This record gives sequence, C-alpha cells and structure tokens, in this order.
Amino acid sequence: MALQLSNLEHLPGYQITERLDVVYGSTVRSKHVGKDLFAGLKNIVGGELTAYTELLEESRQEAIDRMVVKAEALGADAVVGLRFSTSSIAQGASELFVYGTAVKAVPMPDPAPQPSNRHDDSSRPPQATTTQPSAVPADDLPRFNPFG
Repeated sequence: MALQLSNLEHLPGYQITERLDVVYGSTVRSKHVGKDLFAGLKNIVGGELTAYTELLEESRQEAIDRMVVKAEALGADAVVGLRFSTSSIAQGASELFVYGTAVKAVPMPDPAPQPSNRHDDSSRPPQATTTQPSAVPADDLPRFNPFG
C-alpha cells in the first residue's frame, strides 16, 4: 500500500494498528525581488498573485515530500491528523510546516452480507412500517438536551 495521507484522525476503510510517531516536513522560502515588485503592482490593481500562489504550492509539496520520507523511514502505512502551518521567519522569508502522526494500518474487512428474513414477494405492494422512537439512543452516548 502506498503511503496515505489524511487530515482526519482516522483513515477511512482502514484500522489503525499502531501509532508510530509524529512526523513533519518544512521548507523556508523567500520571495524573488522581481516577482515581489510585480506582486506589489498587482496588489494595487487587484487580482491573484500567481507568483506567490506557485511559490506556496511548491513549498507545500516540498514540505509534504520531506514528511513522507520520514514516515516511510518509520515503516508507516499512513499519516493521519495532517496539518499545515506557516510562519514568517525573516523579512521576505516564510516557513511552511506540515505535520501529522505516522501510523500502521490494515484494510478493514468487507462486512459479510446479512441474511434476509424477507421472502421475495414482488407481487405484493410494499407495507408501510412505523417505528417508535427509543427513549435511549442506540449507541448509548450521552446527548445534549436543551430542555433539561
């Protein structure tokens, strides 16, 4: 399985069997002076600053690639809880930081088909069914009751 990335704390369709360690990747980039001048002019008239968009995209991918190398070195199958952060390091230079938890994961088995108690009576019209609400939720979790 190729290393999977998820911003969730779990990996849909997989069971996490082991949490390995926090992994991260970062890159610090500075703006190109010529592009910065053009961006300043563009900022006056409005519009997308494509040079900065490209710089951010490249930075994001570089940080992810560095994090993936660290996760693979641990033998991880996935990184969950993926988060991005940015910070200004110096005048005109910024850091893009990505981090998450490297985990081992296995695919969940497909649920077995459940036998049906219904007979195939396609000639009969469907019957309306009514259910009474249960006093206790099926999952037994506490629920917020705004009325007391």
